[in-house]
Amino acid sequence: MNFGRNLGFICFGRHPHREPLSRNVEAPVMSSKPPKPKPRPVDARGGKRRIPRSFKELTPSNHFNPRSFFREMVWGTLFKPRTGSTKIPAFPRLIPPEAALTWIGHASFLIQFAGLNAIVDPNFANWLFFLKRLKRPGLLLRDLPPIDLVMLSHAHFDHFHKPSLRRLSAARFAVMPWGCGSLARRLGFERVVELDWWESFGHDSWRVTLVPAQHWGARTLRDSHRGWGGFILENQGRCLYHAGDSAYFDGFAEIGRRFKPEVAILPIGAYYPDTFRKVHMGPDEAVRAFADLGARWLVPMHYGTFKLSFEALDEPERWLRELAAAEGMTAKLRILEEGVPEKF
Repeated sequence: MNFGRNLGFICFGRHPHREPLSRNVEAPVMSSKPPKPKPRPVDARGGKRRIPRSFKELTPSNHFNPRSFFREMVWGTLFKPRTGSTKIPAFPRLIPPEAALTWIGHASFLIQFAGLNAIVDPNFANWLFFLKRLKRPGLLLRDLPPIDLVMLSHAHFDHFHKPSLRRLSAARFAVMPWGCGSLARRLGFERVVELDWWESFGHDSWRVTLVPAQHWGARTLRDSHRGWGGFILENQGRCLYHAGDSAYFDGFAEIGRRFKPEVAILPIGAYYPDTFRKVHMGPDEAVRAFADLGARWLVPMHYGTFKLSFEALDEPERWLRELAAAEGMTAKLRILEEGVPEKF
């Protein structure tokens, strides 16, 4: 597919099907080390990918039992009232190099600097197909400031939510992993940038780098070519890290060595039963990842919004507070209230 001409986004790297950079797009800033080879999904028996035989095979850890999934995630939440409140945010006046974070809910964050409004994985949906949103977004789409940069960590519907993206004010840049650009057609972005792990894209004073994560990126059964990852955002001498969706892996230590992020936004939900930990982290592993990163502040995410696993919605936050107290790191823990901006 000729994405370079059709979308006008940056295509580069090792892939023979990608076209040269278009003239009107800033070139990516390449890292000093080449990207690591990326794992590709294969059949559990090591053979060629085949049509799944059951619903539980739709995830790489084969952990869904259709009956228990329906009972817990769908029927069990259908009549529960939504909690939380949508607020009219009071965005702070920022003086360089101040930064502010506003948690929208789930993995969605507004990241602000003086002169830059960036949003990660925006999702304002009340429903994801048959999954009900159980906590309201912290703010409404109409209350967002004009967005300069959108970062999308992978193609899963709870992170790459097309209806939310279509309703954003026209954003200039959208940055995402390899293979996701075709999903961004007709979403209103001026430029779409695909990155491989450790590759960067910069404009003006900011730079975004896609970093590895332990997850997977297929949106449907037949698109295992799509990538995934987390983001490092550097601007005005500051460095923030959003991990996207990830299990614990040794890559956190390498990200910490390369970038030394001040703020680590880490997922803490969708970890039970333990088979879910092949693709997600619990609070215990998030604390370990935070130590590997060597960051100053831990901001938790990916909990309390959608029922995606079998732990209680409020359990990840409770357990994280307990662990932080036991580790003597309560002062480093910044649990945000949805819709309330906080300076960093």
